[in-house]
Amino acid sequence: MQFHLSPDPRQWGTNLDPQEKEPDDDLHDPNENPTCSPLCRGVDGRCINVGFLLVLVLSIMTLFAGYPLISYFTRHKMSTNGGFNLGGINATGQLPEIHGYRSLIDVDTPKEAYTKRSWNSGPDMDLVFSDEFNVPGRTFWPGDDPYWEAVDLHYWETNNLEWYDPEALVTKNGYLEVTLSQKDTHNLNYQGGMMSTWNKFCFTGGYIEVNVSLPGVPNVMGLWPAIWTLGNLGRAGYGASLDGMWPYTYDACDVGTVANQSIDGQPVAATVNGDAGKGGMLSWLPGQKLSRCTCPGESHPGPVHSDGTYVGRSAPEIDIFEAQVSPDFIGQVSQSAQWAPFNAGYVWKNTSENEIIRDSTISSQNTYVGSVLQQATSVVTDTDSNCYEGTGGCFSVYGFEYVPGFDSAYITWVSNNQVSWTLNVAGMGPDTAAQISARPVPQEPMYIIIDLGMSTNFGPVDTDHLPFPVHMKVDYVRVYQPKNKKNIGCDPKDFPTAQYINTYSKAYTNPNLTTWTGDYGQPFPKNRFLGQC
Repeated sequence: MQFHLSPDPRQWGTNLDPQEKEPDDDLHDPNENPTCSPLCRGVDGRCINVGFLLVLVLSIMTLFAGYPLISYFTRHKMSTNGGFNLGGINATGQLPEIHGYRSLIDVDTPKEAYTKRSWNSGPDMDLVFSDEFNVPGRTFWPGDDPYWEAVDLHYWETNNLEWYDPEALVTKNGYLEVTLSQKDTHNLNYQGGMMSTWNKFCFTGGYIEVNVSLPGVPNVMGLWPAIWTLGNLGRAGYGASLDGMWPYTYDACDVGTVANQSIDGQPVAATVNGDAGKGGMLSWLPGQKLSRCTCPGESHPGPVHSDGTYVGRSAPEIDIFEAQVSPDFIGQVSQSAQWAPFNAGYVWKNTSENEIIRDSTISSQNTYVGSVLQQATSVVTDTDSNCYEGTGGCFSVYGFEYVPGFDSAYITWVSNNQVSWTLNVAGMGPDTAAQISARPVPQEPMYIIIDLGMSTNFGPVDTDHLPFPVHMKVDYVRVYQPKNKKNIGCDPKDFPTAQYINTYSKAYTNPNLTTWTGDYGQPFPKNRFLGQC
């Protein structure tokens, strides 16, 4: 074999003498130019290696130790708003504000609507909840919305003519649209809609306002559009949950807590001058299930008074409005609160100090004052006839402001963006004839209900002339509370509901259970006033 190069490297022209200095030797000799700083000589390779190792170690430590600490101290703290556990979601499904989710205050609510003046000389109020219904195509089947849920049932309690179906409620053109139509469904001939914020959003005290265009026309009878509120311990449409709960608002231990509001025919006022259709009987209610008379150790959601007795609990009702047509074919709204126990003859102390009607030319006391199932404090007010679907289609503002409790409590109703009337709590004071104590303006956490249906219980229904399908449009729902009295959530500490609802969940989820003791098979708690402790 032959090679082209000599085996002697010196023959290649390369000087291999170690003393021979090459041009780049200074770069590789650490002793060269000892007066030069490390910066001018370059960085020692060993330092570079150590540096990279330090960066790698610090990165790993940051990932597994630093990141959790950084996340903890920079996380967005979520409000419980009356709930508990992560995000305030409790065992019964309550959903307060969650960062990154649809908040309690709708982003489409205009900033000028973030505060509100009191209608009754109270303090200014802040917005705590709103829904502008601007996003099109929203639906309200169970699980669709964090705050609203539609029901799928027949509202047998008031003998409604329609089936409530979630498909009757949808958002379109910037409104919530509730439709009542002629449709054969579930052995009924009509379909309407009802949705609520039950156990998802509740408030205690403040002002609730809605902007609504009413369905149909103002001179044809039969429609029953309503927006109202109810205490969270009773779920609208679920009879067992309401049995012995609605429409009580009571915190005393006396005959007002017992069935028929009487014992052995006493007091006499409970047997005369009541419901003319029921032989003059005053009450057929089963008694207040969760009363102040509840014996120790019995099932009761609490809390407990300082004297050891339970706080009387219930599911009271305050209506923003129920629209109707008068006998002389004028559109009106009834604005009312329902009460139990009842005054003798359903006559409350409606003096000029306790029942304040702003304009008697358009508002008057409702002729309906009660029955064996409820006592009503109600005033009817003429509506703007243009604010109906079949006329001008404009919108009117309705609402009520209230202070709960016994002291200086009141409810002030608003119709067409003006005060219609005020009820002061003194009007619901003790009644010696009925032997009952004072009833407070509802102190329970209240949820919101929107519905459109029909019932002959509410008045004549002229199906021949109603222009089906009809639609109630809701522009917005807004809730305000004073800065120093904000109380939202369905499970507040002073009026808890979550554990009780969870314990008796079947009563709140099965609409076929119509009574507490009969269908559901649960006993009423023992009552101290009846000597059962």
